[in-house]
Formats: sequence, C-alpha cells, structure tokens
Amino acid sequence: MVSQKQYTMRNFINLHEIDKEDLNTILNFGLKVKADPSKSFDLLKNKSFILLFDKPSTRTRISFEVAISQLGGHCIFLDTKTSQLGRGESIKDTAKVMSRYLDGIIIRNANHDELIEFSDNSDIPVINALTDMSHPCQIMADLMTLKEHFGTIEDLNITWIGDGNNVANTWIQASSIFNFKLNMAIPKSLMPHQEYIEHAKKNNANLTVTQDITGAIKSANCIVTDTWISMNDLETKRLEKIKILKDYQVNMELLQKSPDEAIFLHCLPAHRGEEVTDEVIDSSRSLVYDQAENRLHIQKAILKYCLNI
Repeated sequence: MVSQKQYTMRNFINLHEIDKEDLNTILNFGLKVKADPSKSFDLLKNKSFILLFDKPSTRTRISFEVAISQLGGHCIFLDTKTSQLGRGESIKDTAKVMSRYLDGIIIRNANHDELIEFSDNSDIPVINALTDMSHPCQIMADLMTLKEHFGTIEDLNITWIGDGNNVANTWIQASSIFNFKLNMAIPKSLMPHQEYIEHAKKNNANLTVTQDITGAIKSANCIVTDTWISMNDLETKRLEKIKILKDYQVNMELLQKSPDEAIFLHCLPAHRGEEVTDEVIDSSRSLVYDQAENRLHIQKAILKYCLNI
C-alpha cells in the first residue's frame, strides 16, 4: 500500500477562514513572483495536482495549469462528468483515492457543500477554484491588482454593482479582513448570502448594501461588476435577472459620476452590453486584463501557501 502523504493541512476554501497575515503573505508573493518569475522556479518540483472541474473555465483552468507548470509541477485536468463521480462514485471514495496519488486538489464545483465534503475527506490540500457560494482565487487576484495599482488595499473605497452572486459574497468576506470600505449596489431580490453579510458586520466590516447606485460610486476608488447570469442559471431566470438588473449597468454615464481616479474591474467573462458597455471595459480606467493576468501570479502564491513551502 502506498503510504499517505503527511501535510499540515492548508486548504484554500473561504477567505474569512484564513488569517490576514497569511493572505497578505500570499498577495506579497504574487507581486514578487510577477516581478521576478525566477523566485518560484522549481517550487513544485515532483509535485502533482488535479484540476477537478464540473463547470466551464478559461482563466481559472489556464492560470492554474500554467502556474503549476512554471513552478515545475505536473497537472491533470479531469471533468467530473467523465470521471467515476459522474457515474455515482461517492465524494468520500474519490477524495481518499486522490489523496494517495496527488499533492493537491483544485476543485471548480457548482455545489459548495460538495466541496466541503471533499475537503473533509481529503488528506491533501483542497483549493476552491469557484463554487456557487464563493470564488476566493479570483478575489485574491483582484486584491493583488488593487495593491499593484494603488500601493495599498486598506482605506480604499470599493463599489460593487450588480448581482449578489458568489463573487460578491467573496468581496464581503474580504471586507471583514482588510480595512477597505465596501459599498454594494444590489437589487433587493438578488442580495448576497446573508450569512456572509452577518459575519462581516460582526467583524466590524465597513460594509453597506444599497440600491442607490449613484451614492455607492460617488467616492469609489474602484468599481467592480460581474456577469448578471451565473453558469447554472436557467433561461427563465436569465431573462428575469436581466430585467431586474437593467438599471445596474456600468456605462460611461455612470462611471463619470465616480472620481476621476476610479478604476474598473471585471473578473471576466464579460457580457458586453449587459452588465458593462464596451466604452467602459475598453477605457483607460479599465484594468480587466491586468486583473486576468494576475490570476496566474496569485495562483502560484496560493499553491505555495497550501503546500506550506
């Protein structure tokens, strides 16, 4: 029998479950390795990982595969639908077996509870590459972009406009850790997960959720939005959400109501003409491609953190 690997377990599942000091270490290493890729050469030599995905991906898959390769490791991609999970094998059995083969598991899953079940049965680190509840790797790349641009995260005014989705949930988690003000303009029928709002408020986060879009952006350093339609939304829900969110589009008229130095972020993919106009996303105030590139660098830092090396 192959002996099980012994790890100081360091999963990366929810931001608010990780110490601020560790998150700052991840951010700083991401910036360091971006400036000098040689700082991470062979960091994952002889290490193997699996990308276990049941949702479509471009940036998440590519950034993890390239990050692992550039760090000297090996990566396998597995679609859950074509694995034995898709034919009814239990999460427990899958997690236990993968723990004997691999050094880490990166999961992109529609159901957050299944990710938690996987991590509960895994003997190796599990990284949340997106669930219906949160997207921590993305927000770490966003925070890295803010730190890169402004030199700091603390005391910034961040404005979220649009759907109260998994990315919005994770911005709320970040607001309970870092000292920035988070103003969220979200329709009442599409509010973020209440548990995350309550957790942030208990931790004295400077968080406001409103339907006053103009008020939310008037002091913004950064305006953030995301696609209105989640990958598992039904067509009927899609049409309903577009109707509800039609006044929450980030267009140039709205952007001009924010301070001149305010930047625009979007985690992509963008539905141009829905949540954001071409004029905004292609403007000099948009850092969406820097933000996307930073997924690569922050993934390296997250992998380093999870393996405690």
